[in-house]
Amino acid sequence: MSGIGDLFQWERFISPSIIKIFYWLTVAVVVLFGVSSLIGALGLMVDKPVAGLLTLIGSLLGIGIGILLARIAAEFVLIVFRINEHLGALRNQAEYGVDQR
Repeated sequence: MSGIGDLFQWERFISPSIIKIFYWLTVAVVVLFGVSSLIGALGLMVDKPVAGLLTLIGSLLGIGIGILLARIAAEFVLIVFRINEHLGALRNQAEYGVDQR
């Protein structure tokens, strides 16, 4: 972001700058829930070892899949904004015959 003035103008999107923050917040939440589930799995292993082991494996897989899905969602949003930028450049090039890079 160039400055606070960009918040009040509609010429530039701020979402690409903010999406990284949301990605890291999502990763933190996924890891926190995963660690909570891991602790529950360790407690379950005392009474039911097989169920605890399956829960432990499921928790680890859930953490990995959650982080992967968060990354895919963040990249999808960034791709949409990048497509918009490229379409705007193509429109300017078609209107003015000038490369606006």
